[in-house]
Amino acid sequence: MTAIDIDLDYAGAQAAPEPVVRCDNLVHVYGVPGSEVAALRGIDLQVRAGEMVALLGPSGSGKSTLLWHLAGLLQPTAGTVHVCGRQLSTLNNRQLADLRKRDVGVVLQNAGRNLLPYVSALDNVRAVRRELTAEALTPHELLDAVGIGSLAHRAAARLSGGEKQRLAVAIALANLPTLLLADEPNSQLDAASSHDVIALLRDVNTRFGTTIVVVTHDTAVSETMDRTVSIRDGRIGAAGMGGEQFLVVGRDGSVQLPAELNDLLPSGSLLRAEPLDDGSAGVILRRVDGAAPNDAPDHGRHRRPGT
Repeated sequence: MTAIDIDLDYAGAQAAPEPVVRCDNLVHVYGVPGSEVAALRGIDLQVRAGEMVALLGPSGSGKSTLLWHLAGLLQPTAGTVHVCGRQLSTLNNRQLADLRKRDVGVVLQNAGRNLLPYVSALDNVRAVRRELTAEALTPHELLDAVGIGSLAHRAAARLSGGEKQRLAVAIALANLPTLLLADEPNSQLDAASSHDVIALLRDVNTRFGTTIVVVTHDTAVSETMDRTVSIRDGRIGAAGMGGEQFLVVGRDGSVQLPAELNDLLPSGSLLRAEPLDDGSAGVILRRVDGAAPNDAPDHGRHRRPGT
């Protein structure tokens, strides 16, 4: 029989301050009765202050929908979203706009939605700028940092797609937000420009403690993050930390197995859950319907950090 050993012990758990992002059983359903599509199916997520997190997953998995919820651009069908200590469903449109202006920078995948098209790049940054401390980057420094300083006086409508994307990043960082949300921030950039934007995000995180959540398909981006969160079919299935991937147990007890195990445990398999016999806090899942090969090897123990 095939056995998968999943250790459920979290080592070193300590009381922590209120996270910058907290989603509790977040559900989002598109459509009308009779033709609904569930984009998010009970997302539980926390992002700590100063953390850099990449949201991964195939197209249609729910990554961008989740990011839009964190930006207060969508209302949950069920569940709650807390950002910077505020429950977003309790805020009106003006309060949400103020939150985005002061505390949350947003880079949407369509960069043009972030810009005033007939205003210069410099004035786009100035338009959202408020008074900051002396250590903050000036509008000129922001444009230089994203590689378009020489285009400061060019209208946003006259910029290329990649230049608009870089300007959108500069605008999102103009007020040194507590939280930066970016949906594929380097999707229209060449390799050199993409490297510059990633370096800027890391620099802002290091210098100012900005919490960053990025939707990306780019491994060059995800590898620079502190943690990755993989979403599939509207659920969080895995988390990556310290170069390792770990399964995430849903609040209903569900676990999304890695794709490489699907042949061993195909949909509909009958499993038996047994506690580990070594006394540790874990379980073994065994296939018992006889469909697995008799000589299928055990596949090791999936343990969380510190175990």
